[in-house]
Amino acid sequence: MARGRAGDSGAPTMRDVAAHAGVSAMTVSRVLKADPGVSRSTRDRVTAAVDALGYRRNENARSLRLGGGTGLIGLVVTNLANPFYSRLALGVQEIVAARGLRVLLSNTGGHAEREHELVTDLTAHRVDGLIVVPAGSGHRHLAPAVLHDTPVVLASRPPAGIDVDCVLVDDFGGAEDGTRQLLSDGHRRIGFLGDSQADYTGAERFRGYWAAHEAAGLQPDERHVRRGLADVAAAQRAALALLSGPDAPTALFCTNNRMSHGAIRAVHALGRPVALSGFDDFELSDVIGLPLTIVSYDADEIGRRAARMLLDRIDSRGTGEPQPSRRTVVPTRVIRYGPPPGT
Repeated sequence: MARGRAGDSGAPTMRDVAAHAGVSAMTVSRVLKADPGVSRSTRDRVTAAVDALGYRRNENARSLRLGGGTGLIGLVVTNLANPFYSRLALGVQEIVAARGLRVLLSNTGGHAEREHELVTDLTAHRVDGLIVVPAGSGHRHLAPAVLHDTPVVLASRPPAGIDVDCVLVDDFGGAEDGTRQLLSDGHRRIGFLGDSQADYTGAERFRGYWAAHEAAGLQPDERHVRRGLADVAAAQRAALALLSGPDAPTALFCTNNRMSHGAIRAVHALGRPVALSGFDDFELSDVIGLPLTIVSYDADEIGRRAARMLLDRIDSRGTGEPQPSRRTVVPTRVIRYGPPPGT
């Protein structure tokens, strides 16, 4: 069947449906609301017109007109290629979907300028709230007052210069535990592979690595420390250089799964056993055959906690009762894979 004319946007409007069915726009609205006062024949004509034109009601616009929200939650992360963010997003979706809300997922690629653009765009689309993994060290653009009182929760990194809720991982404690395990295994030359020094998680994990040494009455060798590594390839090059140098480390601590992947490639290339410890569990970590200590945590739980916090903020809007910001920390645990130490 030929379709009738559409509005300026190219999509059929309620007026188009009304003209096609030979009724008023008000009658179309009553049919779409299942008003029992509309006759069967009129309802059938309107339904046929809706099907013929492919009309879809704009629920977001309707909800806003009625004084409600859009039913959308914005989620902004730094690197969708990293499985950590996929798990975090699944945790967010699990909680908000139970409330009938949907998630708009955006990726900044680690660029603060891109984050500004995405947050501004999501706010312009009237999302009910935002969960953000910040890319930069300055967060004033994420203050709810700047975003027209849109509730905001930060994940994985604490707020800087703003007062909002956040969900963190025990980065310091996990790194300390992972390094302590290597020290307990008898290693005294432990190299460090880390990402940007300006990154909160990287800085906290380096602090934990150093603290474990100090607690054991030792000081790491600065020659064995490599920071500012951006990806797997950079981590592999750094690990090769460390393991091929004089007084090479007998073990490496890696601050995330990208660093661990690079270290594993380097160890395999050299063909000799080197103990590894690192943050973030990953697929096949239990079958690679290396002495491997993983600092693990539930990435889904980070998303779930952030979503619950955000829903609390959304529910409390307009109550006139200010609530203090909250901070929650997801715990870590150490998992051992591979052959026992010394075998």
